[in-house]
Amino acid sequence: MSTKIDETITFECETGNYHTFCPISCVSWLYQKIEDSFFLVVGTKTCGYFLQNALGVMIFAEPRYAMAELEEGDISAHLNDYEELKTLCIRIRKDRDPSVIIWIGTCTTEIIKMDLEGMAPKLEYEIGVPILVARANGLDYAFTQGEDTVLAVMAHRCPEQEFPIGESKETKTKTKLLPFPLLKENKLVEYANHPPLVIFGSLPSNLVSQLDTELRRQFIKVSGWLPAQRYANLPSLGDGVYVCGVNPFLSRTATTLIRRKKCELIVAPFPIGPDGTRAWIERICPVFGIEAQSLEEREERIWESLKDYLDLVRGKSVFFMGDNLLEISPARFLIRCGMIVYEIGIPYMDKRYQAAELALLKDTCIRMCIPIPRIVEKPDNSNQIRRMCELQPDLAITGMAHANPLGARGIGTKWSVEFTFAQIHGFANARDVLELVTRPLRRNENLDNLDRTTLVRNNNEFYTSTPMY
Repeated sequence: MSTKIDETITFECETGNYHTFCPISCVSWLYQKIEDSFFLVVGTKTCGYFLQNALGVMIFAEPRYAMAELEEGDISAHLNDYEELKTLCIRIRKDRDPSVIIWIGTCTTEIIKMDLEGMAPKLEYEIGVPILVARANGLDYAFTQGEDTVLAVMAHRCPEQEFPIGESKETKTKTKLLPFPLLKENKLVEYANHPPLVIFGSLPSNLVSQLDTELRRQFIKVSGWLPAQRYANLPSLGDGVYVCGVNPFLSRTATTLIRRKKCELIVAPFPIGPDGTRAWIERICPVFGIEAQSLEEREERIWESLKDYLDLVRGKSVFFMGDNLLEISPARFLIRCGMIVYEIGIPYMDKRYQAAELALLKDTCIRMCIPIPRIVEKPDNSNQIRRMCELQPDLAITGMAHANPLGARGIGTKWSVEFTFAQIHGFANARDVLELVTRPLRRNENLDNLDRTTLVRNNNEFYTSTPMY
């Protein structure tokens, strides 16, 4: 008996509030990624308190970021903003000697119309250190867009790609194999002589190495990453350079690379889960006239290694409330694992940048013979909670603000922010994604065995065994 599945993706748009972190939180992972950088957040005490609590780093630890705290004199224009920032940057240069200083503008700098972009070039010339200005403030949809803003600004500082004399974009496209040493196996690996490929998106060094290796197996050489580990190693960009993203929240960076740097964007699903990683590589290979090899067998081996987790999640239901713009990729992966996704809430959806990911989501649902979940942009949290009370999902992937209230109503929860900081890209890390998802499911099963609905009276107060998150 065949079941007809609706093959149309339904998009809805509500006008809900954005319960998410401030985008200045991008400092927490970018200052670690760009090892010779220094981030200066220009804002109020509230911004400083947020960074102190969110990052969990004390001042005496001397991290490579700091707060330029705006006072009443700054807001009322009684103080000279340029001289104040100049004093701070000279001190930063003396104490930390960074290769680049990145100013992070906040909501307050937007409101008082602080001309950071105007001051930065003059001050950069005076102190001899590059200064970038990124407006990562609460006007964005999600906290992950802070990275998007920083990378878009950094793209403008990338050097121009120069082809050798007599060689053009067309001649570079012709595939030709060149030997390149691979020390691990003590033999030569042949790279195709293809146009430059730059990957954009901030990932830990070990993930960068993993994805580089996966492409190297297909004879594709990655020319560089944006951001690079060091500012001096920014990749060359320009006409004839192909770029591809690894995260779904980098649409602003993609637009900058296309329009300003004249790069060619490879629209591909994102390398999250074995299915997404395979599709990501399969989209890159044909661009350079290369036929992908052994990907199906590699994906099958990964699925076989995940069998213990797949038995736990198969048939379970999940509801994405929407928090960090990563929702589509994990939802697609969980559907492929056998889960039922009722709804995918997302703060903002760039359908052009995520076109390949949406197509893979649709194909995955058809393959698994389940309805395509509806996608709700800018979801209203009150409406979502009402829908969850009706649907009763086994798991809700949500922001921290809603985790405890939902847990008190018997719905298992997982903080969506954990997917931002966990290593979820590539073939090898699919197990980590399922570990995040199954942890609350396993905990709830254990609590059900202990009768989680029983209230315990202690000192005239009632307590329940419902988990905190």
